[in-house]
Amino acid sequence: MSGLISSQKPPSHHPFSAAAEAIWIPANADAPTRAVEELENGKIVMLPYEPFRLTHEEEAFLNPDCLDPGSKSIKYSPTQRKIWGAAEQHKNSTALAGLMARYADFARDLVNRLLPRYSAALIIGNGSLRPVEVEGRVQSKRHDDRLLHVDSFPSRPTQGKRILRIFANVDPSGKTRHWQVGEPFADVAARFAPRISAPFPGSALLMRLLRITKEKRSPYDHYMLHIHDQMKLDDEYQAAASRSDIHFPAGSTWIAFTDQVSHAALSGQHAMEQTFFLPSDAMRNPLLSPLRVLEALGCPTLRGLTAKGGREG
Repeated sequence: MSGLISSQKPPSHHPFSAAAEAIWIPANADAPTRAVEELENGKIVMLPYEPFRLTHEEEAFLNPDCLDPGSKSIKYSPTQRKIWGAAEQHKNSTALAGLMARYADFARDLVNRLLPRYSAALIIGNGSLRPVEVEGRVQSKRHDDRLLHVDSFPSRPTQGKRILRIFANVDPSGKTRHWQVGEPFADVAARFAPRISAPFPGSALLMRLLRITKEKRSPYDHYMLHIHDQMKLDDEYQAAASRSDIHFPAGSTWIAFTDQVSHAALSGQHAMEQTFFLPSDAMRNPLLSPLRVLEALGCPTLRGLTAKGGREG
């Protein structure tokens, strides 16, 4: 089962769940090597002493009314310097865009310091501000992050690249963010991948032409998206799958390869997140990537797919 790793032991007032398998990493010269090793093995690296602090002006954006009614988060593209998902009165807010840009810079600085091995190869993706309470939110199963899942983006194929995400609990009231972490990816893949049919020939090109996807969906993306969906739609699995609880304190930051860590967000409000993509061949051990795990299971259409691209599905 996945565990929890920290660069330092958190102060006694941080309410960690005893059920979480905690492994502490001293803040020393060995921390970057250890962090890479543990992340690639499907662990979560937690940094209780790396808080992202909002200004008094920025705290106004923690109000759920700042969201567009049809959105669950405010999104930001660091490359385009663009926000979306915000309520009409905030769509052109320079203060909101500044907050999102500042968090993207914070996340980039953090991975550069903690994960220098990845720095040159990392590709920055979108970030998000999540001001809505997770618990009690009504959504379809495919969109319900309270169910155990691994991340895969329907409209943004990764073509084998890893999904590295940096989260921060910025709740001003001190509320923790409650996650559950499930079984290792190899076990998830062994359970669900054999149920998945190969992609229909030409389907990836058609979805790209119809602008359903931003890039051409590779066979890898096909399998990962179906694993994501089948995990959430399988009621028996959701009821019986092994899991442990992690409570992330307000002010804490944590990092995970969320395409590998089976996770569910059960409760919490006011979080920020920044996504990065990492080519699988930039890993210390590429054999631990979901791409190579699926290949080892014999998914036939994955043969020859590299982190730099993929064949059409």
